[in-house]
Amino acid sequence: MIIFTLRNNYIYNVNMLYLCLITPFLGSLKNYVKYKSFNFLVFIRTFYIYALIQTIIQTNNIYLILILERWFFFGFKVIRSIIRNDYMRNRNKYQKKYKLIYTDQQER
Repeated sequence: MIIFTLRNNYIYNVNMLYLCLITPFLGSLKNYVKYKSFNFLVFIRTFYIYALIQTIIQTNNIYLILILERWFFFGFKVIRSIIRNDYMRNRNKYQKKYKLIYTDQQER
């Protein structure tokens, strides 16, 4: 009975580890394909956010931690984009790329 319990705990911990590694590895792969470089700090920050979330909400539910981590970075990127005014900065690029016509330009 003890061996069975230890075996199940080991399998559970290994599965948790695999789940925690999927997001950073896939994100690193996307960044490497897109930017042709690997940034170790961007890779490792996900693990810090996992630990921070787990510490704050005091849970071992790995699925909840993964979902909250994605929500955290979604919110972070939206707020950063608003602060940096990315859309207005890239507006000319969007006009050329997607052939957009804005309402304030139609009146001219």
